[in-house]
Amino acid sequence: MNYAPNSPVLDPFRAGVAGGWNVIDASTLDRDLLLEVDVAIVGTGAGGGTAAEILAGSGLKVLLVEEGPLRTSSDFRMRETEAYPELYQESAARKTKDKAVNILQGRCVGGGTTVNWTSSFRTPEVTLGHWAAVHGWRGFGVADLAPHFERMERRLSIAPWDVPPNANNAALARGAAKIGIAAASIRRNVKACWNLGYCGMGCPTNAKQSMLVTTIPGALARGATLVTRARALVFEIHGDRVSALTCAAMDGRGVQPTSRRVTVRARAFVAAAGAIGTPALLLRSRVPNPYAIVGKRTFLHPTVVSAALMPGTVAGYDGAPQTIYSDHFLDTLAPDGPMGYKLEAPPVHPILAAITLPNHGTAHAGWMRELPRLQVLIALLRDGFHPESVGGTVTLRDDGTPVLDYPFTPYVWDGVRRALRSMAEIQFAAGAARVMPIHGDGTGYPTWGEAQSAIAGYALGPRVTPVVSAHVMGGSPLGPDPKRAAVDVTGRYHQLANLYVMDGSLFPTSVGANPQLSIFGIVARLADDLAATLGKPRA
Repeated sequence: MNYAPNSPVLDPFRAGVAGGWNVIDASTLDRDLLLEVDVAIVGTGAGGGTAAEILAGSGLKVLLVEEGPLRTSSDFRMRETEAYPELYQESAARKTKDKAVNILQGRCVGGGTTVNWTSSFRTPEVTLGHWAAVHGWRGFGVADLAPHFERMERRLSIAPWDVPPNANNAALARGAAKIGIAAASIRRNVKACWNLGYCGMGCPTNAKQSMLVTTIPGALARGATLVTRARALVFEIHGDRVSALTCAAMDGRGVQPTSRRVTVRARAFVAAAGAIGTPALLLRSRVPNPYAIVGKRTFLHPTVVSAALMPGTVAGYDGAPQTIYSDHFLDTLAPDGPMGYKLEAPPVHPILAAITLPNHGTAHAGWMRELPRLQVLIALLRDGFHPESVGGTVTLRDDGTPVLDYPFTPYVWDGVRRALRSMAEIQFAAGAARVMPIHGDGTGYPTWGEAQSAIAGYALGPRVTPVVSAHVMGGSPLGPDPKRAAVDVTGRYHQLANLYVMDGSLFPTSVGANPQLSIFGIVARLADDLAATLGKPRA
């Protein structure tokens, strides 16, 4: 059930800019620009936005650099055709090198937090335990991180979602209960949510407590500067220090760099451009990389999809998009055993559905006509914990833009097959009339037995079995050993005195849960440390 409060929606950026916030749109520059600050942060998502508020709050002069545009609630109209080109990397069509995995990433002020579906999980205890035992993450246990998670949960209004789930999510809860596996509600970072269901297109009511409406305004109110439409090209390195950051101003469409340059000098530099953008920036900058770590072991949660036709209307585009989950197939499998997966129910919007459903022509149109009855489950596979779970590699194209190569091993395909089977079983248990695991020609099955038999015989493979992901992690991992990690336990790049990484690229494996809260909490800790290290702001 949707609801709307009586008070009008206020756009904090309009009032803030009118009140003197320092926001520069680099696409409008008519000359090169030089800026000098204490800390320059590349990226405004979960990592950059969190770090900016903490560092600005300590009195430091902070600059945020964002390649995408500043778009706010005044611009968000719940239209996929507008949101994907404006707010996402490569118009929501970013793919791995072999075109087998579609990757959804934000590219706007607030980054992924502006366009995600608000799911908020602390880093699982089993993941933190693995990072400590295998990757040397001492001091990052559950108790160590608890105060940082609590702080960010308060700041971002992360709390249980007490509104009944929409029909799409209710089907996951119902089917899980029917087959005897646990499911639960997802905590969300929202305040006075209208329950519209269009979180992925930017929140038009400012209910989503993204960086766009929380930490970035907090930093700007404390004197930070935000430069938008500026692509970070390279860190200039002299000796063991970064001396400057060079950025290219983008054109008004945000597609092509212009001839204008923005140069930033700072005491410290923070790379927070995400787990594809940060390794790419480091590689372009030719940072010292003696053990060839940067860009390696980059992890997704490879995500597979199962669609079902329900007897009645589901309207998966209406209501909070992702509110029920099941960790049964994570909790019952050891991280270094068969690949586990988290089950969720995503929103079902027309364009997102159309580019995910297989086949074409009449067959594809038939499923699209049934969109109101379509129920969808996704399985997020936990990658990186097993010797045959090696992840991918970020490299640079000839023009310096990044691409992720992400080959799948038989170990991963085994997880895909089991995930498709689990989702189909749950959907039939929830009352589905027909289930279509997203694979091959998109054949649907009227019974669980037929679906189970078909899935067992699938010839799984790249581009035959569509895979998607909205979570990218790793590529600049944290750890005490410079032979195995890019940055130390304070987030400082091992070979440079004033370069830090504060985003999901720190993680040595995938998280095994939607990663935004992991980034919030861990970066909050690292930003506190950096503020203490830098001490007094520049005069």
